[in-house]
Amino acid sequence: MAKNKKRVSRVLTYIVLTLVSLISIFPCYWMFISAFNSTEQIVGGRMIPSTHLMENLRNLFDTYPIVQGVLNSMKISCITVMSSLLIASLAAYGFEKFRTDHSEKVYNVILIGMMVPFSALVVPLYRMMAKSGIVNTHAAVILPAAGSIFLLFFFRQNFRTIPDEILESARIDGAGELRIFATIVIPTMRATYAAAAIYAFMMSWNNYMWPMIILSSDAKKTIIVLVSKIVTSGYYPDYGVQMAGLVIATIPIAAIFMFLQKSFVEGLTGSVKG
Repeated sequence: MAKNKKRVSRVLTYIVLTLVSLISIFPCYWMFISAFNSTEQIVGGRMIPSTHLMENLRNLFDTYPIVQGVLNSMKISCITVMSSLLIASLAAYGFEKFRTDHSEKVYNVILIGMMVPFSALVVPLYRMMAKSGIVNTHAAVILPAAGSIFLLFFFRQNFRTIPDEILESARIDGAGELRIFATIVIPTMRATYAAAAIYAFMMSWNNYMWPMIILSSDAKKTIIVLVSKIVTSGYYPDYGVQMAGLVIATIPIAAIFMFLQKSFVEGLTGSVKG
């Protein structure tokens, strides 16, 4: 009897998980299938692919600088990832391994910034960029994202797993802090850096609000901003072309996540690899 109950419970669990998985995957499936369909077919609710993919891609590339948008997004995202990882990890290492009463107060004040919505920072940020003369440049998109408070918090939580004794031994051997950081901390926290890199890349790649405000020329805009213009251009939205653009915009994120998914999970669970 107990075995039957356990078996029924397991079957129900699998059924629920399968349904949840299908619900989660459906938007991606619908986006991919819609890239093969025309606007009329999409509005009509067609759920199987048609033969309009090449037409949608041709209209997309003929009307919008999609290749330039992908290159802009890749440039901005890669620089943002490198700069945010360096800044956040160095700051987290300092806050965690050189703790004082004053540093903890500063750290707590910084964490309060996570509760401030980005929309409240748009006006002062834009004024800062305008005074600096970098409006409509990629630097204006990268700089606000380089100092990620969440990554600072994420790195510090993971750096707590590094034994202080190892660092002290390296200092006794005459190693400086930068050498310790480069030769001990970074190699030890590879999974953490991979998880942080995926997060930073996804946030930068999917960033819409700030690039839309600060970038005015199409030659500077990211792929996400360019794709969003397809719906609002002209009198009638072309959903087929937009879905083709969304598929192109999704491929880099999906590829990076699939390539680093194991490290991403390890980094989120706080595991430390030697």
